[in-house]
Amino acid sequence: MELMELMELIYVADPMCSWCYGFGKELSALVTRFPDLPLGVVVGGLRAGATDIMDDAARNVRLQHWARVEQASGMPFNREGLLAREDFVYDTEPVCRAVVTARILAGQDNLLAVFDALQHAFYMDALDTTDGGVLAGITSQVLTRLGYGVDAAAFEAAWRAPATVAETQADFALARSWGVTSFPTLLLRVGRELHGITTGYASAGMIEHRLASVLEQMPARA
Repeated sequence: MELMELMELIYVADPMCSWCYGFGKELSALVTRFPDLPLGVVVGGLRAGATDIMDDAARNVRLQHWARVEQASGMPFNREGLLAREDFVYDTEPVCRAVVTARILAGQDNLLAVFDALQHAFYMDALDTTDGGVLAGITSQVLTRLGYGVDAAAFEAAWRAPATVAETQADFALARSWGVTSFPTLLLRVGRELHGITTGYASAGMIEHRLASVLEQMPARA
């Protein structure tokens, strides 16, 4: 792609969105196919700031979503982990803020690895990804493995910083300003222009086809 250096693929998502979890392997496959296409991550805040305790009805709705995601994507879920939760508030702001913290500390390049680890922690390990200490432990391990010297205490301090809270809220506002209302959403930035690629679950092949279609419609540039 001649315009590759002017392009950025933007992933708008939430680690505690089950469709984003199912979509993860497709996005990873796409990134492998286009190693020179930068990927930016914007967290959307699926249920940011939620305060309601998850009751049986809400739990059953989640399980129904998980079943559909599993059928479409093949990704496994630890249903017993969800059923065992007591007094759980499905607030996605903390986990979104963990992604933003990783971006502040280590840049955009490795955010998919952070995303994947947080998703696995919630959907398979049944860890409480609304808890700052848990988030710090998960994410600091990923960053350390990738070569960034960030321990859990330093990560949690950065996660709690008012500037990090503000940057997370700015991500939510940016997603809304783009008209993004569901996750995952993929956008392609070409210069100052944004182009919608996909909304919702899609295979890597489908996304590649959509990318090609968008690029074909662009005027030739010198």
